[in-house]
Parts: sequence; C-alpha cells; structure tokens
Amino acid sequence: MAKEPDSAPARLRVDLAGQVAVVTGASQGIGRAIAETLAANGAVVALVARSAAKLAEVAAAIRAAGGRAEEFPCDVSKGEAVTAVVEGVVARLGRIDILVNNAGVTRDTLLPRMSDEEWDEVLSTNLRGPFLFMRAVSRPMMQQRYGRIVNVASVSGLIGNPGQANYSASKAGLVGLTRTVAKELAGRKITVNAVAPGFIASEMTAALGPVLLDEVKKRVPAKRLGEAWEIAEAVLFLVAPSSGYLTAQVVTVDGGLIG
Repeated sequence: MAKEPDSAPARLRVDLAGQVAVVTGASQGIGRAIAETLAANGAVVALVARSAAKLAEVAAAIRAAGGRAEEFPCDVSKGEAVTAVVEGVVARLGRIDILVNNAGVTRDTLLPRMSDEEWDEVLSTNLRGPFLFMRAVSRPMMQQRYGRIVNVASVSGLIGNPGQANYSASKAGLVGLTRTVAKELAGRKITVNAVAPGFIASEMTAALGPVLLDEVKKRVPAKRLGEAWEIAEAVLFLVAPSSGYLTAQVVTVDGGLIG
C-alpha cells in the first residue's frame, strides 16, 4: 500500500461507490497509490500498465484490503490496444466514470545528445497515451453525461528542467491538452483537470543519491519530498462528484517549489 508518514493526518473520504475508474501506470509508484486510494473509497478500479505481473500484485493488494480491481495490460501508446481496453472495461464493468492518465516514462539527457528514439518514446507514452485514452473514454462518458478525467502532469512541464526536453515538452503538452479537452467536454458534465507533482519520493528520486537529494530538499520550501499518497489525495479531490464546477485547472503539488 502507499507509504504514509507515521503521523499521517486523517485521509480525505469521498463516496465513489458504484463508480468505475481507469488508472494508467497503475503498477507502481504514484499510479499504484492512486489506484489504491480510489479503491479504498469505493470505486472499482481498472488497472492499466504494460506489466501483467506487476498489475496482478496491485490487484491482489487492493482485493486484500477489501476493494475491487481488474487488470488490463496495455501499451498506452498503441491506439488499437487503448480502444480494446476501454471497450473491455465497459463490457466487463459496465461503465467508466473516472480516468486517471498517470502512465509516463523518462529518457533524460541534454538536448545535443537526445536521440530521435528518446524523444519519440517519451512523447508517445506521456502525451499520445493520454490523448488516446481521453478520446476513447469520451464517448461512454458523454453518453452517460458524467465523467472525471485527471491527467498527471509535472512541474517540469510548467517551468522546464535541464536534461528533460522530451519529458518537459510532453508534460507541457499534456497541460494544454487538458485545458482544451476540458472546454470541449464541460457541457456534458465531464471535468478534465491535471495534477502537477513536484519532487516525489520514488525509486527514480532515490537513484539521485543522498547528496543530490539533500540539495533538492533545500530547494523545496516544505524541506522534504512529497509522497505518492499525497498526489493520490489531490486526484481523489478532483474526481469527487462534488467537484463538478472545477475543470480545466492544474493543481500543483510540490511543497511550494514553483510558488
């Protein structure tokens, strides 16, 4: 389950009973924390990621905690695969109320050394993937005249980050995509928002090493890294039925990093 500090405050509670949520990149990290949080609040969660084995672990953990989850292995950059997943979720679970586009990859290097493949892979997963899923779920959501879509962006897409031209571009594009689709779907009672995490404790940040991590923490006004469950809490707020007038927004969860 998602890690919480020893003195964690009471968690946000939202009644999602009867709702079906699709979460991409659900096999680990932020995606897993989001999936577990939505399940803990009553949603049936369709877990999407490339690794069937890792999805099985997450699904087992959710079921052990009393929730319900189904696994849908998929490469989010492939249009036919995404369409098949959305059709499969509707066929198996009856509807789709929530979509969280969290799947993402990094291939960091400075611009002069960045290959075409490194650029294409990041844009395909981080930007094409959310486009494909939003397009696919828009039809069932419009038919039921209800939906909540949350895209996991990044502060790198808001301020840029050296060595991440591909990643920052993909996340900046995701912010623009979020705001545009929000305006297109608002009349059907479908909200579309983004969450932009800052530095979040993960395997990727741990690989930076203790010296660099200390420097990162000094830059963050909160003087610590965020936790995956804190991003999940922001997502939970945005997908709540009561958040129907909140759309086309980017919620930055970064400990005050970019102000």
